[in-house]
Amino acid sequence: MATIKTATGPAYSRLLSVAGVRGNRVVDNAEMCTYIDSSDEWIQQRTGIVERRWVDENQTALSMALEAGVEAIKRAGLQPDEVDAVLIATVSHFKQTPSLAVLVADGLGIQDPAAYDISAACAGFCYGVGQADALVRGGLARNVLVIGVEALSMFIDLADRSTAFLFSDGAGAVVIGPSDEPSIGPTVWGSDGSQAPVIDIHAWDTVDKGDIPKITMEGRAVFKWATTAIAEKTKQALEVAGLAPEDLDVFIPHQANNRITDSMLRHLSLPDDVVIARDITHMGNSSAASIPLAMDALLAEGKAKSGDVALTIGFGAGLVYAGQVLRLP
Repeated sequence: MATIKTATGPAYSRLLSVAGVRGNRVVDNAEMCTYIDSSDEWIQQRTGIVERRWVDENQTALSMALEAGVEAIKRAGLQPDEVDAVLIATVSHFKQTPSLAVLVADGLGIQDPAAYDISAACAGFCYGVGQADALVRGGLARNVLVIGVEALSMFIDLADRSTAFLFSDGAGAVVIGPSDEPSIGPTVWGSDGSQAPVIDIHAWDTVDKGDIPKITMEGRAVFKWATTAIAEKTKQALEVAGLAPEDLDVFIPHQANNRITDSMLRHLSLPDDVVIARDITHMGNSSAASIPLAMDALLAEGKAKSGDVALTIGFGAGLVYAGQVLRLP
């Protein structure tokens, strides 16, 4: 009987680079309160957000993804033709097909890559990291570009004071390639479709022609889920990597709400010297882009350094979650 040859790759993979692009328009809480009945004090107390970044008239999800992708490839010391796969985590692409990934790959001059979108909302980037790690180690790709990108300001209902102030726009990109040592831990991921209505973007066929679907969210349900079930999954991501809290240098949770982050910190019992990402303060919630943007900011500000061990966790609409331990590029 014939033997089928299988793909094989390197034993390990790692993040080679990270880069971030933010919406050009800065929207502070004072401006936000001209749209909704709220206050700067209330928004900061509930979320930690002082300002958020929205696209301007010259930016789109595609343009931000391209800009972040160019920089990530450059920082990885690679040329576009050395990238074998492009994974885009987003809920902001307006077309069913073609995917945003193929448009980004073409715009970057990447020849004949595997390319596809990931619809996993705020967990999308961590989904992408897990898949890129498997692609590299499985021998299906050598270098994978993973981009989390959102232009959520286009989906905001400015009449909804419970969600309008939360969301933002940006793109965060990483390149994942071969490694001589273990640098990305197992991905802990899953979903609970029974809670699908908790966070939702209306279907296109339910809105008037010319309108854009809007985001809805049951904030209390999300908060309860994130501070109980997801806090436990975050702990699990650390455990499956064979590490203890004292082995961590950095914690980068999805930038959804500082109160959720604080609750996770209590659950994990992290040492005081672990650096905590608080990018939400000046960025807002950029969904799939939030973790790589926060990662890029920590490195740029010198709060974290290359080689640091970081714990990541993304969670959002679906409801879905994913997280892993990784070494910073």
